[in-house]
Amino acid sequence: MPLTLLIDTYCAAWSTENAEQRRALLLPIWSDGATYTDPTVHATGVEELLMHIAGIQSKYPGARILRTSDVDVHHGIARFAWTFVMPDGSSLPEGLDIAFLDTGQERIARIIGFFGALKRSSQSVVR
Repeated sequence: MPLTLLIDTYCAAWSTENAEQRRALLLPIWSDGATYTDPTVHATGVEELLMHIAGIQSKYPGARILRTSDVDVHHGIARFAWTFVMPDGSSLPEGLDIAFLDTGQERIARIIGFFGALKRSSQSVVR
């Protein structure tokens, strides 16, 4: 599976309210024992991640995660930006995910998510 399709399938799993469809999307792309970590949760394995996504979907019915950048990858590590879009078109702060891929780069072994844009440093840059 091309990497962009892998990441878009992952985003689609977050975007569907149907639990069976969510599971069908996530199982082929989520490695055994893979972890998901963001500022609010650390989920180990597909079942914990599915429970977390279900909780987000129940809190924000109809919300979708949309990838907003290209997928950048090197050494089996990918990054991509996304936004959380509400049914009315409004969105929550953007985010950035770092995805660690399995050896064959066919499944996700770990995701670390960050919310919001990075703030510019108030310190001067040393050159």
